[in-house]
Amino acid sequence: MYATERHEQIERLLTAQGRVGVVELAERFDVTTETIRRDLDHLESLGALRRVHGGAVGRERASTREPSLAEREQHHGRAKAAIGLRALDALGADFSGSVFLDAGTTTAAVASALIPRLADARIEIVTHALTLGHTLAAVPGASLSLIGGRVRGLTAAAVGADTVRAVQALRPDVAFIGTNGVSAGFGLSTPDPDEAAVKHAIVRSARRVVVVADADKLGAELLVGFASLSDIDVLVTDAPPEAELADALADAQVEVWLA
Repeated sequence: MYATERHEQIERLLTAQGRVGVVELAERFDVTTETIRRDLDHLESLGALRRVHGGAVGRERASTREPSLAEREQHHGRAKAAIGLRALDALGADFSGSVFLDAGTTTAAVASALIPRLADARIEIVTHALTLGHTLAAVPGASLSLIGGRVRGLTAAAVGADTVRAVQALRPDVAFIGTNGVSAGFGLSTPDPDEAAVKHAIVRSARRVVVVADADKLGAELLVGFASLSDIDVLVTDAPPEAELADALADAQVEVWLA
């Protein structure tokens, strides 16, 4: 196979998967890892991808890129709904207690799946997400606490020192956390430092942490880390993680649930 043919196939794989690994590409094309690294260096020089440890990601997965709520609501809606429903297994049929819902479209799917149970179950919902607060406040019988702070327009989430302090004063039984990236080496990450500070506080406060993330987030590393894999209890996603991440999750004793 000529180098140009490999380059075309690597670009197609990036489009389909969002990420490629050096070792996997070397095995796929039956060439050395050094050859693949040269291929990736060449493609990066053309602006076709961005090199990361162990491989490459598409340019659209830059460490500071963060789509708006409107953009995210248009992507992977079916997968997120399935993840939200599967994530409720963390509560069990007779759960009563407190639940913290992080901001995000996948945690919104958890909230939607939870709504039918709110009228009859003794569940206290806490969130700093304005969109979730608005939705849940309209549910008859729901018990809801909304944490305030400076509202970040891109995510409609309260952030800042006051928000972090309010979260730190809580001890929810279960927290459902969204993330922009889950990787073996960097853990959980997000592009914005203020969002990361709130997420870190939620993770540290909760008795049990359930991360909900569609497969696009697996292997991604964004600018700011907010938790290690060992800080979480369950990852709910819609596709099996690749080998490196799967091994790291197993080492951290994280349960992986597929929706």
